[in-house]
Amino acid sequence: MIFFRTILSFIMDKGYRDLLITTFIILIIGTISYHYIENWSWLDSLYFCITTLTTVAYGDFYPKTNPGKIFTIFYIIIGIGIILTFINTLYHHYSKSFSKREGN
Repeated sequence: MIFFRTILSFIMDKGYRDLLITTFIILIIGTISYHYIENWSWLDSLYFCITTLTTVAYGDFYPKTNPGKIFTIFYIIIGIGIILTFINTLYHHYSKSFSKREGN
């Protein structure tokens, strides 16, 4: 239950909400781009975006076209910073909320 309350408080804060929206925009742009550039399914495109930007990158999907490779170069440069900032901010917000609840 603490996790859901933390997420809700995260969404209610404007600064965090803007970061969340930016993260979703980056994922949506990547998903749409890979769907059309590489002719992947919507799910495969989203999967590739998430595994790439979280630096997991299993290697089961990779761009095969030159436009896809060029897009990936810029997508990684822009996206990794945003995704890692989102994950780090969410972690710190959760830790802070958990510490407050433990202190009470």
